[in-house]
Amino acid sequence: MVRRQKIAKTIPTLRRSVTQWRDAGETIALVPTMGALHAGHIALVRLARRRADRVVVSIFVNPAQFAPTEDFSTYPRTFDTDVALLARERADLVWAPHSVAVMYPDGFATRIVPEGAATAGLEDRFRPDFFKGVATVVAKLFTQVTPDIAVFGQKDYQQLKVVTRMARDLDLPLKVIGAPTVRERDGLAMSSRNVYLSAEERAQAPLLHRVLQLCAGKIAKGRSIATILSEGREAIERGGFALDYLEARHAETLAPIGSIKDGPIRLLVAARLGTTRLIDNVGVK
Repeated sequence: MVRRQKIAKTIPTLRRSVTQWRDAGETIALVPTMGALHAGHIALVRLARRRADRVVVSIFVNPAQFAPTEDFSTYPRTFDTDVALLARERADLVWAPHSVAVMYPDGFATRIVPEGAATAGLEDRFRPDFFKGVATVVAKLFTQVTPDIAVFGQKDYQQLKVVTRMARDLDLPLKVIGAPTVRERDGLAMSSRNVYLSAEERAQAPLLHRVLQLCAGKIAKGRSIATILSEGREAIERGGFALDYLEARHAETLAPIGSIKDGPIRLLVAARLGTTRLIDNVGVK
């Protein structure tokens, strides 16, 4: 018998379930998503299941984190397929607001504006309002679901660090957990936007991760970070990408870093193939 997935589409319905679980002394994990689920998302759900009694998966394509030139209207929406996947994973609840107005009602006027090293010099150069939209919707999800833990993928590494900082700064009573990036066999980080790639672009796309790995290996051996990043940028552009950035940052604070002696390093990259923007990151070990 196929399990029917429980779905909440309004805040009162969501809170009734949360209240029942809290009254029973159960812990709650939240996995925030924008839908178009793939194996990477399912890995987050499985991690959440191991860490809590109840798992809530949110599905909401958040307009506040899209610039006017970005793909909000065409972002992949596969709700029925997503719900079927989550039913097989035995998610306890799908939180899927029935309209944008549930999250942003008329007169909505409050935004979270994250600042500091975690927000500076990477995505903000190309998507200036992105983290305002992310921080605002995530703060709302945290207050709506009141989870004990929230699970995010490390593929969106800067987002993970911004959300972690926000939860800490606002004294939110939950733990943010970062889960390792899930990759295709050729190394491409799984992403809902990969469906935009043409066959030719899909064949080119794994180069991004290969360059990151090569750069990380050379930096770990003591090579100049500035020199290796310059070589990496050239390799990415020769591979047919339009590069937004390839940077080395402190793995915890995301402050710029110039030497391997200055702390753990994370390499982060964003580049475009055709109309598709890809991001990735690796640690320097």
